Amino acid sequence: MKPWSEVSPAELAAVRGVFTDIDDTLTTEGAITADALQALHDLHAAGIPTIPITGRPIGWAEPFARAWPVPAIVAENGAVAWVKTASPTRVSSEIPPLSNHFGHFLLSKIYQQDDATRSANCQRLQTCLADIEANIPGANRATDSAGRETDIAVDHSEFTHLSEPQIQAVAQRMRDHGLNATVSSIHINGWIGKHNKLSGARWILRQLFGRDLDAELHQWLYIGDSTNDQVMFEALPLTIGVANIARFVPQLVHRPNYVTQRERGAGFAQAASSLMLDRQV
Repeated sequence: MKPWSEVSPAELAAVRGVFTDIDDTLTTEGAITADALQALHDLHAAGIPTIPITGRPIGWAEPFARAWPVPAIVAENGAVAWVKTASPTRVSSEIPPLSNHFGHFLLSKIYQQDDATRSANCQRLQTCLADIEANIPGANRATDSAGRETDIAVDHSEFTHLSEPQIQAVAQRMRDHGLNATVSSIHINGWIGKHNKLSGARWILRQLFGRDLDAELHQWLYIGDSTNDQVMFEALPLTIGVANIARFVPQLVHRPNYVTQRERGAGFAQAASSLMLDRQV
């Protein structure tokens, strides 16, 4: 990983949009700081859409989708999203166009999986979660679990602390139940299906703008901080880890190209500031 200060002007000039993690990337100690929020506003004013993609639940993400200057937030590792629309939508493939000014909008929830699939998966997910809580000492569901619709999460660093062997035991138990499992900076997430942060990025870009991410990978920047960001670090040519990614470097198979000097929201703001240097805001 190279220092973000070494990024080339050509790489910066190519960026037309930003995907970002939320926890410990946009936020610091669980809240967005003034510098990170201003960075979101600056990117929006410059015409650079910023789309957060998080392992957090869709219910948790709703107030941020309303308040932040972003066109959408993808939650639950790519399964479901809040999108700002010009009028109500019932079908995920029929999202009305929205002005980028966000002056007036409706917030619509869309899914990658249909109702029948989500319903069939629900019991398997809850059975797995109950097994983990009953049989792995110290493992408890995340406090935001009530807002989850398509996955489960076990807390390892938000309000409790699990050791690395405990974290790996939880992830393995999820896999034993046929779930996908990934570790964020605060939770171990488990879900059923082929979606992940990358498929979520592809999906939301099609839904919002009718565009193909794979055809314009060099125009998108991804910013993250942990192992569940690896699929994005691997796929996109330009990626950044905020400085606190150092905690996860030993577990990373795929690392970001660059790392910021600052941690968490301040690191996000540092990255956004570089994008603003040669642009009129």
